[in-house]
Amino acid sequence: MSSTYLNLHYHIVFATKGRVSLIDTSWRSRLHEYLGGTIQGLEGFPEGIGGIADHVHILARLKATHCLAEIMRELKKSSSTWIHKEIGERNFAWQEGYAAFTVSSNSIDAVRKYIAGQEEHHRIRSSQEELLEMLRKAGIEYNPKYLD
Repeated sequence: MSSTYLNLHYHIVFATKGRVSLIDTSWRSRLHEYLGGTIQGLEGFPEGIGGIADHVHILARLKATHCLAEIMRELKKSSSTWIHKEIGERNFAWQEGYAAFTVSSNSIDAVRKYIAGQEEHHRIRSSQEELLEMLRKAGIEYNPKYLD
């Protein structure tokens, strides 16, 4: 085969440090736009961004040459700087880790809808309960002490 063909979608979830509810509704959509712009600047393709006061979900298509850890490092670093400077939230920080799940082509629309429905979804389930369910469904082992 003389060319490379791929479709690499990731559902990425990361939270504020200590899961503190710092992402206010007054600037949340601006943060989501900023994150999408950062992904584009890194030559990725944001396809859905949402979340609530203590965490963010991103559906992104990345290239084979992307390193997910480097994308996440840049997303967190640049968005933290943006929040400090543009929003004035000096105490803002992201937690150290993140969760990332590959998404099959036939599940992209469902994940996009799931991300768009975060406000409604979290009326009945905490972000930590949500993450635990996602980890279990994906068969990912975890240490509960690292979930805060």
